[in-house]
Amino acid sequence: MSYLLSLMMKEEYRVHTSYSSPRMFLAFPFLIALFAFAIASTSERLFAYTPLEDAILLLHLSVFLYGLSVGAFGFLGRQYLERRDGTRNYLVTMPGILPMRLRRTFLGMYVRDAVFYILLLLAPATAGLLASVPITGFRVTSIGILFGASLLSFLLGMSLSFFVSTVYLRSRAGFGATVAAVSVLFGAYGVGRAIPAGWVLPGLAAHLHLPPFAADVGTALAYAGGTIAGIVAMVGAAVAMVPDRYEPPASSAREELSSFDARLGRLRYGTLLAKELVDLKRSGTVLKMFFSFVTPLLLLSFTAWFVRYGLEVPVGFNSVFYAAMVGFFGVMLYNWLNNVDAMDYLATLPVSVPQLIRTKLLAFFLMTSWITVAFVVAISALNGDLRLLWLALPVALVTSAYMVAMTAYLTGLRTNSFLFDPGVLARFTALSMLPDFGLTILSFTVDRDPVFAASGIALVLALLGLATYFFLKGIDEKWRSTEFGE
Repeated sequence: MSYLLSLMMKEEYRVHTSYSSPRMFLAFPFLIALFAFAIASTSERLFAYTPLEDAILLLHLSVFLYGLSVGAFGFLGRQYLERRDGTRNYLVTMPGILPMRLRRTFLGMYVRDAVFYILLLLAPATAGLLASVPITGFRVTSIGILFGASLLSFLLGMSLSFFVSTVYLRSRAGFGATVAAVSVLFGAYGVGRAIPAGWVLPGLAAHLHLPPFAADVGTALAYAGGTIAGIVAMVGAAVAMVPDRYEPPASSAREELSSFDARLGRLRYGTLLAKELVDLKRSGTVLKMFFSFVTPLLLLSFTAWFVRYGLEVPVGFNSVFYAAMVGFFGVMLYNWLNNVDAMDYLATLPVSVPQLIRTKLLAFFLMTSWITVAFVVAISALNGDLRLLWLALPVALVTSAYMVAMTAYLTGLRTNSFLFDPGVLARFTALSMLPDFGLTILSFTVDRDPVFAASGIALVLALLGLATYFFLKGIDEKWRSTEFGE
């Protein structure tokens, strides 16, 4: 297992350095440490408004959700296996041609990513906190406890995601039942407080029984032991459910390209758009995209509700705030559009990279506009904010157009890859966070000074619209000389 793990670590390193360069990739942990140091150095102001216990809750929830996002090896491994005849191959596909066990390689993927993300994120963040000790006066033991408890929450999220994704390989009905059960469990804690936090995030419960909160070591060890047992049980069950051999299920589809083309033929990229929509339909990506867009919106709604009513923090979340967030979440869907299938074969056709980028942008707007409008209207109705709908809808649509145009300009057809380049990531962060902060702050002033807020929002939207135009115009020049597969 150790030899396989070393090969997988080397493979992961090569994949990530291919996105930028070894130097840029190795700079990423340093940036994380620097960010953690900056947050720790200004923590006195943070704790003046947010109690330490609430900040720890949000931290554990964040690392748990991050673990969920990186642990879906059942989905990821299946994708690798179904694309094993492409230009790139992965170790997880080798059991199909070498005397290796698929279960062993899936377990290797879990261990690899656990080690990889600890070294890439958790350990550098802890190092940044330790570096702040002379300034903040934090206790080294408290930082060590924070690292250990956060690690448990992260691994629990990874293990749950690994387990649920492998259930999907075996049974769609079982997958639905498992997701429903997990949702009920979290809903019982988050909404009704019907169960203790230890049932959902035992790593958090262990943390709250140790300094600086308490000194109940026995109870903390019990929660930590329960977390480790849960992690081992879910990973063991997930590995057991991985089939000895995996073959993509045979499927058939009727010819629909001509009918799509007939309906979209008047558009400039009608034929390419028709092909894109047919690919999305046949691959089943539409459902995945829907959930990847809607789930963060639901989590955002729950978080805002929890901060306002659970923590009783008087923050003025209104429909304009939600509308701004909807626009910024749309980037994930553009990333999905670039991962439907390998695009190397398009190099043999009279199609350019800028043409395909514009086609994917059209597909993005066709698929997201109605969801965006529906969500903003629904959240406005639920919050009694229909009076702000005239302002919220333009915010949602303009920010959505700006974010996807900016992402397409910066990353082209390799969004997932280029966002690992620290240089591209820095530009993406600056171009997304600045307008996001501006709209968020202005949304909080709508009721206090509506004229000022509306004028400020109108100015921000005008600037975003102008930037969107220049990003769309710049796609041709930036990506004209790029080949498919580069």
